[in-house]
Amino acid sequence: MERRSITVQEPCSRADVFVSEQLQITRSAAKKLIESGCVTLKGKVVKAANSLSLGDVLEVEMPEPQVLDLTPQDIPIDIIYEDDDVAVINKPQGLTVHAGSGNLTGTLVNALLYRLKSLSTINGVVRPGIVHRIDKDTSGLLVVAKNDRAHLSLSEQIAKKTCCREYLALCEGIVKEDKGRIETYIGRHPTDRVKMAVVSKEKGRYAATNFEVEKRYRQGYTLIRFRLETGRTHQIRVHCKYMGHPIVGDPVYGIKKQKFHLNGQLLHACRLTFVHPSTHETMVFEAPLPSYFTDVLQVLERGQADC
Repeated sequence: MERRSITVQEPCSRADVFVSEQLQITRSAAKKLIESGCVTLKGKVVKAANSLSLGDVLEVEMPEPQVLDLTPQDIPIDIIYEDDDVAVINKPQGLTVHAGSGNLTGTLVNALLYRLKSLSTINGVVRPGIVHRIDKDTSGLLVVAKNDRAHLSLSEQIAKKTCCREYLALCEGIVKEDKGRIETYIGRHPTDRVKMAVVSKEKGRYAATNFEVEKRYRQGYTLIRFRLETGRTHQIRVHCKYMGHPIVGDPVYGIKKQKFHLNGQLLHACRLTFVHPSTHETMVFEAPLPSYFTDVLQVLERGQADC
């Protein structure tokens, strides 16, 4: 195991911020490293929120690199943009972004390992290149990092809210407000651990979502554009349920009786804006709604109540 010493050159209010900057890793990765007991100061284990003083010397035990055992697979994916630093993917509904427990094949990561020559390593061997994710049954845009420098830049943009992620969703019921903002805390559901839910501040993480109504349909549906400020698990889906307007087709947070024959929620990541890690150019990408989504909208446009 590699051991590194890093000296504090100026006072720092948080150890995880300092470790992140010095080791060129994400803050979440630095926090995990600290929580695993790998960072010490004068022989004592450091906590993520510890403040550091000028001249402090942190000893860091770097874990051995894991061997990547994911299999590259020839899975068709829509790469709408690619250069040496990033790739932008239009993910189809039904494709899981990265491997989970007992699921090491058939994911977007398997496809990326087959299609791309390089991927960032910051997120570990199970999630190479993955800077942010979208749910399996949500379609649309996400950006992939092809090297660690690009990954750090994109992660910082997401953290500072300069990376803009917009979604379109068809929701149950008529939303009265033309626009608004939802602020809650999201955490694990108290009784169903598969679900997320709006919980107390002590039990969840801050989540903010902005929304604007695109169109209301007389059959009792509303097409809404959402803009994420944070990126909590199932955030838009949980916030829609919290509003009393769950997303049409959502098998977890939606209504049980569906009028449309859908394989998942009508939620699409339609627009993605970020600053390129190397050129510093503002990049804007858009992805049209998939056909199963537009088919439902066409039915509503025709004034039919069912299909």
